[in-house]
Amino acid sequence: MIARALCYLASGILMLTAAGCDPVVSIAGANFPDWLLCAGAGAILAALCHPLFVAAGLERELRPLPLFYGGLIAMFALIGWVTFFSRA
Repeated sequence: MIARALCYLASGILMLTAAGCDPVVSIAGANFPDWLLCAGAGAILAALCHPLFVAAGLERELRPLPLFYGGLIAMFALIGWVTFFSRA
């Protein structure tokens, strides 16, 4: 019970602090957060990697598949964000 309350509190604090530092990209007059573009690009890149894993015979070794492909999407999205949108 206390752990769940702490989890809700931590996620609420994270959402409130992260909301103010979200850069926005304008595409054809519509504003999109950059993380959304990076997540879409990560999903496309992961979908392009899928046939490569199948052809190489590696997909049967990559279990559980939703966790693997979710991690692959996150990896591509973070690499894209650091490469194109990081201001450091």
